[in-house]
Amino acid sequence: NTVSDKKIAILGFAFKKDTNDTRESASIHVCRDLLEERARIAIYDPQVSEAQIRSDLEDVFTDSVGSLSDFHRQLIAKNVTVHKTLLDATKQSHAIAVLTEWDEFNFFDGEKVISSMYRPAFVFDGRNVVDRDKLSAIGFEVHSIGRTSKVHL
Repeated sequence: NTVSDKKIAILGFAFKKDTNDTRESASIHVCRDLLEERARIAIYDPQVSEAQIRSDLEDVFTDSVGSLSDFHRQLIAKNVTVHKTLLDATKQSHAIAVLTEWDEFNFFDGEKVISSMYRPAFVFDGRNVVDRDKLSAIGFEVHSIGRTSKVHL
């Protein structure tokens, strides 16, 4: 019912795969909204640096006069971690949000990932890149943009 204090793994921060360009990336706004709901976010992107991710998140919380409140600075510091691997980001998470269509997100080891996650384990596929049938069969509840949910029964 709530994402407060839940760990959400964000897979992809770049605007599109094979780039480190974050300008106008939907990930920035998704992360902002999750942070406002007090989620803990674990971000993995193979090309975007931690410095760029933190800068983008600070920018999205900066007010019209260019000021970032201490509250938002602490919110980012406390609730955002940036990881070097997909497995590190998803470990002990409650859900995964796929936000960039990196090729490695098409074929990640679902069994290894789900074994380290809390249950029920959710995948929110914002790019329609994951193998929904495979992930559902091993126990993920998969939600994809524009498609009906896949739940293993």
